[in-house]
Amino acid sequence: MFHYWFKQYDEGSEFGIDGGRISKLMLKRNGEIVCNYDRGWDVQPVDEDTQFAYEILVHTENF
Repeated sequence: MFHYWFKQYDEGSEFGIDGGRISKLMLKRNGEIVCNYDRGWDVQPVDEDTQFAYEILVHTENF
């Protein structure tokens, strides 16, 4: 199970993921950060499950 947090704006920006509305995103699993974007990548998705969770959030919330 993942826990997530993100900061989202009404419109996309140069700081957003792929120019989208999410400028900050953190995914945690078992208390460990497995993906972190803070106006740029700090921790890219660490495995396939994390990548899938990330893609769901970006697909539904970023544009």
